[in-house]
Amino acid sequence: MSVPTAPHRAYGGDTTSQEDSMSAQPEEALAPPAPAAAAQLLRELRADHRADTWVSAFEQDWARALDDARHSFSLAPVHTVIGTWRARLASAPVVDAFLAGGCDDSDGVDLDQVLGART
Repeated sequence: MSVPTAPHRAYGGDTTSQEDSMSAQPEEALAPPAPAAAAQLLRELRADHRADTWVSAFEQDWARALDDARHSFSLAPVHTVIGTWRARLASAPVVDAFLAGGCDDSDGVDLDQVLGART
């Protein structure tokens, strides 16, 4: 003989708060980059018209991140470099359009003045 169960309306439907899925990572956490992400990113940077400056800057950031990762036993520096350079590459067309549009950017503030020089 089975007893019919009523939905747990206090918990918003047919689940209880104990049945809700839990995760150790916050929902807004980005997935880590793929193992070949740096090589793919480097190929994209080499194809960009800023390759003469961006490739060497990426290689310096990447080498520094690898060294930091070796010392800290954390891949966070590597993930940060990949994320930062993906964002730069993704925003490059917007920056190009801004500059090509003749917009006056002379009233801007140098980012180094706001954040301090990168080390």
